[in-house]
Amino acid sequence: MTSQEPHPAVVAANDAARKSLPFSDRADFDDADRGFLGTVEPLIIRAADGAVVWDATTYAFLEGEAPASVHPSLWRQSQLAVKHGLYEVVEGIYQVRGFDLSNVTFVEGDTGVIVIDPLITTEACAAALTLYRTHRGERPVTAVIYSHSHIDHFGGVFGVTTQQEVDAGRVPVIAPDGFLEHAIAENVYAGTAMGRRAGYMYGAALARGPRGQVGAGLGQTTSIGSPGLIVPTLSVQETGETHVIDGVEIEFQLAPGTEAPSEMHFYFPRFRALCMAENATHTLHNLLTLRGALVRDPHVWSQYLTEAIDTFGDRTEVVFASHHWPTWGGAELREFLSLQRDLYAYLHDQTLRLLNRGLTGAEIAEEFVLPPALENAWHARGYYGSVSHNVKAIYQRYMGWFDGNPARLWPHPPAAQAERYVEAMGGIGRVVELAQRAYDEGDLRWAATLLDHAVFADASHQPARTLYADTLEQLGYGIENGTWRNFFLSGATELREGSFGTPTQPNAPSILAELSPEQLFDALAIQVNGPAAWDLDLATDVTFTDLGRSFRVTLRNGVLVYIEKDPAPGAQLSVKLTKSRLLAFAAGDASQEGMEIEGDFGVLTTLLGVLQPGDPDFEIVVP
Repeated sequence: MTSQEPHPAVVAANDAARKSLPFSDRADFDDADRGFLGTVEPLIIRAADGAVVWDATTYAFLEGEAPASVHPSLWRQSQLAVKHGLYEVVEGIYQVRGFDLSNVTFVEGDTGVIVIDPLITTEACAAALTLYRTHRGERPVTAVIYSHSHIDHFGGVFGVTTQQEVDAGRVPVIAPDGFLEHAIAENVYAGTAMGRRAGYMYGAALARGPRGQVGAGLGQTTSIGSPGLIVPTLSVQETGETHVIDGVEIEFQLAPGTEAPSEMHFYFPRFRALCMAENATHTLHNLLTLRGALVRDPHVWSQYLTEAIDTFGDRTEVVFASHHWPTWGGAELREFLSLQRDLYAYLHDQTLRLLNRGLTGAEIAEEFVLPPALENAWHARGYYGSVSHNVKAIYQRYMGWFDGNPARLWPHPPAAQAERYVEAMGGIGRVVELAQRAYDEGDLRWAATLLDHAVFADASHQPARTLYADTLEQLGYGIENGTWRNFFLSGATELREGSFGTPTQPNAPSILAELSPEQLFDALAIQVNGPAAWDLDLATDVTFTDLGRSFRVTLRNGVLVYIEKDPAPGAQLSVKLTKSRLLAFAAGDASQEGMEIEGDFGVLTTLLGVLQPGDPDFEIVVP
């Protein structure tokens, strides 16, 4: 990829940020280094076949002052997030950081160790456990806690335990109420689209370096090994619930609808330590992640932080989370949690105030300013979430996509709109000329808007593509937010080199295997090509021999409907099979092997013929 020198406007903006922010405050660096016990050098984690799962050495360039091609605040955050190794939080609680996007925490009990949030992949978490045992001894894993339903907090569970250990009752797996439903739904129902966009969000295909990927704000990037899932054996149902695990008392606080739809905080009286999951980290978080998700609720987020402060604040000497580094000291952690609380509350309340005065989401985002106490708090800055896209998310949560202006109620789709804009501006050559002028003047946002229209009108127009790539690159160079930078630079990469597809697989086989029959049928239903199935009228009785459950499944009017009931007359086909065999069928195995068939097997092959799986390589930056 041919990169350009930073634009003078970007250099000036980054210099201004360097002068305006409190870079002399080095407290975060002291906290990030505190309790360091050791690491692996070089930190390169490989899969069984030798493939690289995680390579921390690619971030060795993150030293010294920020170059002109990186916002100095993002450079600082990446220097903190790239630190890796085993750290003592307090005696008895240890974290491995920098082995994945998230942290894994080890809490020592009477006979072994409780593992909190086992990273994304088996390989990364196994490496973290090995490092822990190198320094703390061969303690067995006696429990696993999932703090919430995102894959970077459960996907590496097979790196620390086995299904057999869990089934035997030796390793309970603890999660908040609703965990399984949300963990599976997020990775399966919209998993293809989210996975493709996550490649942009984390800069998966970008070269690491001052003109490429420097981090993602919440952590550096995601490991790319083998994710999995072990179903929880203990579901925390209510706040105040207390359990003793391996002799360690744990007090739980449910916090649903915050950073994840199923999430919880928990307190360890023995250690006077509070785990805040992902609801209080050293960044403004997402209310709507750029990869796509349900819009999160900043109002309840702030309320659960208030409840945590009130419930645990006076009893706590250290607060830690599943990303970044801890905060020590009662006064310090209460201030940290209070500012985090105020951050989400202020975003919520002020967005509502302004939308009720008639401003749209885009207008609110453009003029929104945080109060000085939040603006100058490093942990409240937008490295992962941003004020801009969070404000728009709040508007969307309350008002939807439509801003009330009737001219925007029924616009043409992007490609058709682009053709009309380009024609109105005098043709694509004129559009590129105007964009070049904007680029030269440093109005990069306007240049990107013009070039977006140009490329959507004619994706093969090379001058437009080249200037568009250069423009997105410059926007990336000047942005503080890690995920925005990755989006801009990923767009530039695809304009120059073509689509890089989806580097990771969110709906891994071991996660699909945990689908309930209802979720499996839902996953099939969203793959039905409706127009191709309009004229079909199919009815099948499906019995899962391994579950002892039966369903009537129909396809009519392009809609797949299921209801649990015993087989009965009226079905064209009755089939008995295991859940795993139905998964194989959905993946394209149309043979009768492993099925007991009564009736017309052609019903299943007809159904398979109208399934349209998602496209992990769909275009983003071109039509």
